[in-house]
Amino acid sequence: MKGRIIGIDYGSKRTGLAVTDPLEIIVSPLETVPTETLIEYFENYFCREKVYKIVIGDPSVGLPEDHPNLKAIKKLVHSIKAKWPHLDIVHHDEAFTSERAKEIIYKSGIKKMKRRNKALIDKISAVLILQDYLGHI
Repeated sequence: MKGRIIGIDYGSKRTGLAVTDPLEIIVSPLETVPTETLIEYFENYFCREKVYKIVIGDPSVGLPEDHPNLKAIKKLVHSIKAKWPHLDIVHHDEAFTSERAKEIIYKSGIKKMKRRNKALIDKISAVLILQDYLGHI
């Protein structure tokens, strides 16, 4: 058994995370963490769970190469690779995941105040990125 795959919806302030079960059948929202604590979060999580791959949402479609988010994602990937060189890191298109996440949340019947919770949107976006990567949608 390989382990789990983590999906990342990177944001400059907070990052949404999703994870598969060890058999890669089910994708579940994991957490939304402050971006500056992401490496620390992974240190703790990787002690508890076996992860072999990270799928990070790639916003590069339509963005210039010097866009701050692209630079920040590149820096994050470098930090992860330096600390956990065994992890496979894959970039996957994240086009429209936030809009799709908002629509899913709206259709789920969640009350208006909870729908404004950006942390929930980030987690659902991470789920969508990972599901799309795995071909579940």
